[in-house]
Amino acid sequence: MERLERITIDPAICLGQPTIRSMRITVSVVLKMLAGGASIEHVLDAYPELEFEDVQQAMRYAAWVVADQHQLIPA
Repeated sequence: MERLERITIDPAICLGQPTIRSMRITVSVVLKMLAGGASIEHVLDAYPELEFEDVQQAMRYAAWVVADQHQLIPA
């Protein structure tokens, strides 16, 4: 796995949810915005403390988390 140094997990921050650089911005908030149709630029405008690479690593983290999950979907 590639190193994702911008994604942090700390039980004292946001109940241990993955966050961006130990800020109180969770990876899930960023991903939900993107999934809802927001552009990366919109996410960066909404959270000026974020950087482009933060959003990129949030997406890479999500891909890594689901990469090994295999579930059968009924036809």
